[in-house]
Amino acid sequence: MPIHIRGLAPLFQVFDMPAAIHFYRDIIGFEVVSTSRPGEHFDWALLRLNGVELMLNTAYEQDARPSAPDPARVEAHEDAALYFGCEDVDAAYRHLRANGLQVTEPAVAPYGMKQIYLSDPDGYVLCFQWPAAKHT
Repeated sequence: MPIHIRGLAPLFQVFDMPAAIHFYRDIIGFEVVSTSRPGEHFDWALLRLNGVELMLNTAYEQDARPSAPDPARVEAHEDAALYFGCEDVDAAYRHLRANGLQVTEPAVAPYGMKQIYLSDPDGYVLCFQWPAAKHT
């Protein structure tokens, strides 16, 4: 009998929690559901948007945080991506561009998904996609 799974909540290690929260809450639209402590300064957060969950955790303790992100660590984030189902890829593109983000133009992948790609403040790759309309 398979395991009964009812959700998935990836965890991203982030360098700057306020920047990550701004990106995911204020630009993408996630709600901050829970944090490791009350207030604006916390090390862990659970975010939710339309049933999609994402957890963020600081990559360094406050007293051990370097002055800048480790480039090798950020580069390694390109090894994985989050693909979000998004019915209106064009509207998402316009919204993200209006917020000053670098986003690929909408394109249809060989397997039929209309997609846009961008990176979050920590270099994690995000894709917003939806099946492309069939043209007859």
